[in-house]
Amino acid sequence: MKILTHWLRTFLPTLPVDDRQLADDLTLRGIAVEGVHLVAGGSLFEMDITTNRVDAMNHYGIAREAATIYNLPLAPLDTALPNATAAAPFPVRISPEAEALCGRFTARVLRDVTIAPSTGRISEYFGSLGQKQISNAVDASNFVLLAMGHPTHAFDLDKIHGGIVVRLARAGESLRLLDGTTRTLAADDLVVADETKALGLAGVMGGWDSMITPQTKNVLVEAAWFDQASVRRSARRHGLHTDASHRFERGADIDAAPVANALVSQLILHLGGYVAGELIDLRIPAVDARTSRRPRISLSVAEVQRHLGTTLAPEGITREIVEQYLKSLGCDLFPSGGDTFEVQLPSWRLDLEREIDLVEEVARVYGYNGFANTLPMPLPVIELPVASAERAVRQRLLALGFSESISSTFASESDAALFFEVTQDKGTIPMENPLSEEASLLRPTLVPGMLTMLAHNLNRDVRAVRLFEQGQIFTGSTDLVDEQPSLTLGLTGASAATSLYSAQDAPFFELKGTIESILSLFAANAVTPGESAAAALAFTTTGLPGWLEPGRSAVAHLGSAPVAWFGELAKGEAARRKLRQPVFLAEVDLAKLYALPLRHVAARELSRFQAVERDFSFTFPDVRPWSEIEASLRGLDIPALQSLKPTEIFRDRKGKSVPLGHYALLIRAVFQSNERTLSEAELTDWWSAIISALTSLGGVIRAPEEATQR
Repeated sequence: MKILTHWLRTFLPTLPVDDRQLADDLTLRGIAVEGVHLVAGGSLFEMDITTNRVDAMNHYGIAREAATIYNLPLAPLDTALPNATAAAPFPVRISPEAEALCGRFTARVLRDVTIAPSTGRISEYFGSLGQKQISNAVDASNFVLLAMGHPTHAFDLDKIHGGIVVRLARAGESLRLLDGTTRTLAADDLVVADETKALGLAGVMGGWDSMITPQTKNVLVEAAWFDQASVRRSARRHGLHTDASHRFERGADIDAAPVANALVSQLILHLGGYVAGELIDLRIPAVDARTSRRPRISLSVAEVQRHLGTTLAPEGITREIVEQYLKSLGCDLFPSGGDTFEVQLPSWRLDLEREIDLVEEVARVYGYNGFANTLPMPLPVIELPVASAERAVRQRLLALGFSESISSTFASESDAALFFEVTQDKGTIPMENPLSEEASLLRPTLVPGMLTMLAHNLNRDVRAVRLFEQGQIFTGSTDLVDEQPSLTLGLTGASAATSLYSAQDAPFFELKGTIESILSLFAANAVTPGESAAAALAFTTTGLPGWLEPGRSAVAHLGSAPVAWFGELAKGEAARRKLRQPVFLAEVDLAKLYALPLRHVAARELSRFQAVERDFSFTFPDVRPWSEIEASLRGLDIPALQSLKPTEIFRDRKGKSVPLGHYALLIRAVFQSNERTLSEAELTDWWSAIISALTSLGGVIRAPEEATQR
């Protein structure tokens, strides 16, 4: 942004420093001057103003900063106008659906004006700034924007039919803008219109059909306040970025509208004309309440001193300094007892919201170079209650070959609808000011982010990918946000086939094994901390979410509650995302896991006696899952049973060696005592007990020749 120092000095006639010193002092206060150039009458500052300081994106705003630094009086803006002639008020209204988007609208009618090239200080200043000159009416609007920062617009009054109405556009409505392009409007575009057509895209650009020309005789001067998000949305949708949209997108001053209107009217009337009727000023109380009439902030001088610490000056930050700085910046201070003030914020500083913001303002104006170099007081680091559980899950996944990833905290409405079931108690959280349609919600699930990262790898020819993300998900409403931890796993690419499954099915079982491994870190309950939660897992194929492929996915239950959903991404969604190979995903409810205690690692002495292995080959109906078989065998009174493992599973699609609807299972049991060598008699008794238990579950012993046939 370009600032002329001789223009600044018209607001600060007693400014005691030269331009170089002024540039240094402003920069030290966060109003960065990146270059100083000599021009006729003074200097031109090349400035870098941060996006939150829209109030300083003009000459008067910079002058206010300088007045605060040097404790000088700031000359008020002269808004005097000739007395208005009697006239009926020009009809202006804000439609009800647009009231939240247009918090204030001012309009003033000027008649018998002269449209001609600008002269005098407008021509002089514009020449130094490199600003294009068009006509006195258009230049007046640009001049006021540079002077005090509020956008305005001048309409040819005779081209307005009926009156002015601020409304939402009709879907498909067209509008020819001042740049000559014709835009097709969306239903949520805010427009300034007359009774028959749209006259301009509110806060972005005026329209061609009502522009000022040399033949214009009567002018309607408009200065308004438009909602940040509405202006940003329209500007981005239509690929426009104007000086007006740049200010409105960052938060304009609602109280500046009548001032800007008066200043523009002054400049237009300089060549002749008169004011017809009084200023029309429509104001929406609800918008006032969240802008210029925000609640006061309580500020303690002791808190200012505590945060800012020791200064180089012996007197430090005093009550008088705090009061001086904040009043100069536009705040109203009301003593509320002791060293505390109730601070009414100025309408042009929407970036100030909390006490700490005011503390920062005091520090900024005082100058950061005025504080002593001291180390902060060390504070104890308090570990979060779930930190150890998070760390254990992370270390286990890294050991299993997964890489940790981080995705965006936002999601689109379409992704939320696909990957998250909205219920009465679990809604989604819309962003008040979204960056884009793809980031319109706080994420209610981690799955879309994981899919994006897997696709990113596949599109760069990385074929074997193993990723995980631990993060927070957000549900509820904007009034009450429920934040919960979640885990998502994503894998694609080669997995080794085994005797239990094919290479095509291997990723599914790798994912299932990963979930079991994670749950093995946790105890099934607090009563039996040694028992693994993985042992209590049960898997079903009911209650699957729509984003998983039926027949190639499952739900893991811990007790009666689902704790994980996993499997292959639905083929339709994979095709829509143009994924080049099958992708497998899992979503784990970490909140349920973190409610369980971590299992403690315990070492035990290895047995010095021989272990005995025995294989049991049975045929079971498909309805009998391994979890039931394992639970039945673990319930037997066999103290020397060290491990049970399904080492081979087989189905015969033709039904010859294994009946249809059944599967063959080879179970390997390991027996070992820490005290003695096991006897043949007790081994025989245990084997008989196992065979009896398996038979009671519907198992049928397979003959040796059947077990070897494939």
